Amino acid sequence: MKVLVNGGLNLSVLDGWWAEAYSPDVGWAIGDERKHGEDPVWETADAEALYNTLEQEVIPQFYERDPNGIPLRWVARIRESMARLTPAFSANRSVRQYTEEYYLRLGATYRARSASGGEFVAGLLEWQAKIAALWSRLHFGPLHAETRGDRHLFEIPVYLGELDPGDVRIDLYANASNGRSVVQQEMTRGNALLGPAAAYLYSADVLADRPVDDYTPRVVPSREGAFVPLESTEILWQR
Repeated sequence: MKVLVNGGLNLSVLDGWWAEAYSPDVGWAIGDERKHGEDPVWETADAEALYNTLEQEVIPQFYERDPNGIPLRWVARIRESMARLTPAFSANRSVRQYTEEYYLRLGATYRARSASGGEFVAGLLEWQAKIAALWSRLHFGPLHAETRGDRHLFEIPVYLGELDPGDVRIDLYANASNGRSVVQQEMTRGNALLGPAAAYLYSADVLADRPVDDYTPRVVPSREGAFVPLESTEILWQR
């Protein structure tokens, strides 16, 4: 952070904050963004990459000057780095984000739970115990997916065992891929299915801008006011 605000440029392996911040117009990167421990083969490769980057890119760009002695491409990179990265990677941003997204919410949650005189917490503990005891009985039926026009349509039976529909949430999920962001869409519960087990048909439709195989239904615990997965870590993926 001190490097950024003082106009320094970063050259590093793609680890930690640099893996998130790096782009070719704000600095330089070496390595493949994977951890290899102390493997001497990879240490040698990183060393070679470092020296090659210094010799072929960093040093020539620093000493490439205009008639006034100004390294124009170097200065342009400094400006881009300061403008783009300083607001995002700073103590001010970190403290503000943590306060707004976590500390204030935590304080409000504490007050709300305290106001119930322990009633909410007792219900939460009961729900947690129920989820833990009955989760293994959950299972999916066969997934049906088809494409109609510009939409993918999904339907799947979910067998809840002794859990109530309100104890869980069924999502249609897809990882980030090829520049597309994560999809996490709650599926709609239909009527109960006939049979001895408690089962419901869940459905969802999404824009057909990526393959059907990208999507997977999953079950996660759900309760109003509970923090999932912090307060209940179970998850069941359709396979």
